[in-house]
Amino acid sequence: MIQLRNITKHYPVGFGKHEILKDVNLDIQQGEFVSIMGPSGSGKSTLLHILGMLEDASEGEYLFQDEPVHKMNDKKRTQLHRGSIGFVFQAYHLIDELTVYENIETPLLYKNVPSGERKSRVADILDRFNMVAKKDLFPTQLSGGQQQLVGIARAIVAEPAVIFADEPTGNLHSDQARQIMELFAELNKKDGITIVQVTHSDVNAGYGNRVIQIMDGRIQ
Repeated sequence: MIQLRNITKHYPVGFGKHEILKDVNLDIQQGEFVSIMGPSGSGKSTLLHILGMLEDASEGEYLFQDEPVHKMNDKKRTQLHRGSIGFVFQAYHLIDELTVYENIETPLLYKNVPSGERKSRVADILDRFNMVAKKDLFPTQLSGGQQQLVGIARAIVAEPAVIFADEPTGNLHSDQARQIMELFAELNKKDGITIVQVTHSDVNAGYGNRVIQIMDGRIQ
């Protein structure tokens, strides 16, 4: 599903360059649950952002579902992003001015899903996540765990092939974190969604079926 070949990422610094990732080679199969681990500054979030097409690599090749991301124009990349990828962030990134319902609905509006189907899909997700009673609340009226649930609901409502999660439980206490990780495991096993998470937590990494260690920009 995902193939990285000799991926390098660097930024200009003075007359030289600062390397974040160095010759990264990685294959992720459809249906895997992969955890990326490493110390702060190791390049793991940058790697996730490249995988999620939020950043470009400086050099190397990236194939997503056999399509060369490194050769795509912005329009094609946006279509792929909206159609196949869900993103879950540590900081939730919900839209404060929108209700729970409207936040979850947003990806379907981008995809021009018809109104009737939008209502049906959002209703199904609200029911699955036990959030029907909270659909008219705003993010600021929710706990951190509830906000993260909305973030995950928004990520999966468009039925992505893969979810990229960047420290998804970083702002949550242990009970909320366990609930979120069990939900990811269910999405992976029952729905067949490929999940790639960046985490500092050995416990969270244990929910996946493979751990990738990154150190100083290189996969160990």
